[in-house]
Amino acid sequence: MKYPLTISGSAMRDINRSAVLELIRRESPISRTAISEKLDISLATVMRIVDELMETDFVRPQGSTEWSGGRRRSLLEFNADGYVVLGIDMGGPKLYGAISDLGGHVLEEVNLGRQKSVGDNETFERLVSLIEQLMASPKLKQRRVRGIGVGVPGVTLHKEGVVKWAYAYTWRDFPLKEKLSQRFDLPIIVDNDVNLSALGELWFGAGQNTQNMILITNDIGIGAGIIVDGALYRGASEASGEIGNMIPDTSFLGKDYKNFGALETVASGTALAEIACRSLKDKLPKSELDKLLAEDVFTAARQGKKWAQNIIAKVVDYMAVAIANLSTAFDPEIIILGSGISYSADLFIDPVLQRINGSLPILPKLVASTLGRRATVMGAITNVIHNTSNFYVVHKLS
Repeated sequence: MKYPLTISGSAMRDINRSAVLELIRRESPISRTAISEKLDISLATVMRIVDELMETDFVRPQGSTEWSGGRRRSLLEFNADGYVVLGIDMGGPKLYGAISDLGGHVLEEVNLGRQKSVGDNETFERLVSLIEQLMASPKLKQRRVRGIGVGVPGVTLHKEGVVKWAYAYTWRDFPLKEKLSQRFDLPIIVDNDVNLSALGELWFGAGQNTQNMILITNDIGIGAGIIVDGALYRGASEASGEIGNMIPDTSFLGKDYKNFGALETVASGTALAEIACRSLKDKLPKSELDKLLAEDVFTAARQGKKWAQNIIAKVVDYMAVAIANLSTAFDPEIIILGSGISYSADLFIDPVLQRINGSLPILPKLVASTLGRRATVMGAITNVIHNTSNFYVVHKLS
């Protein structure tokens, strides 16, 4: 028999701390009294949390003051440059990493070349190499590193930092957090890349000031990060948002999709390139077909080439079905097209809305990401802030 979930005292303190910090971040400068009133938390609790946040340099006095209990107290502001975070996005066609302060200002970016299908260790060493490049950046001189956040495409157990299954890297039950912790003496956060991107959009991007939103990415595969009441919805087995496994229509039933999901076989960036290769196999030499990418199909469609427009139209149909189903199931305030698909949003937003107009009681608000590939790094910031201890390193270049 399962009993109702209870929240421990320590868990409630963490919830209150996160709420106070987020309010200060969004509404700086703000007074302790205003925080207490807006969050319906006692002033004594707010003052204790604020003291802790000031001790760890997440919050600092702003300069202006308020009357509180017969004395003047300084207003508070979020200390955006108090720390930096290293964020890694493993979900796109290129391995991307960046250094950012807590305000979302990117100080350094590194792209490793287009990823190839390699073994577990080769992929891991490639990731280590990227982190080492970031750690060697002159931009880190005398900066305090709060932690490293890594976004992985696939089902990821975020508390354990274990990648249950990432098709792009052939990782199964891969203890990524443990292995990275053996290399870097810093707090390590490992999470699904799209979940991190959704947090990034919620804090810094197109999802700001919303409580219910969905981010959809379409690169090598297709995924969604789902925010419900201001928090990530992960599902019972942390597989929520793996919409690449959606069934587009009844013709996809009764088939075995061991690697890519059903939707991904017909609508992902990978599928787009493969469909284009089949369409052009009698028109282009194999050497050119092998280099064909989804971006090339988008470019050709914009140039008015019929073969590319036909492919895009079919992908739009499949994405319209997925977006309609997500909108019906979650009723979000906004649906954001992120990462790779955000750069071709002009080919998707209006066509998708036209296809589902009249089919739904409420047409969703569909927009492009304002962060692009940086969304995962921005999400890593939020994750590291809320899930690391007071540990930090002052990075000094030798």
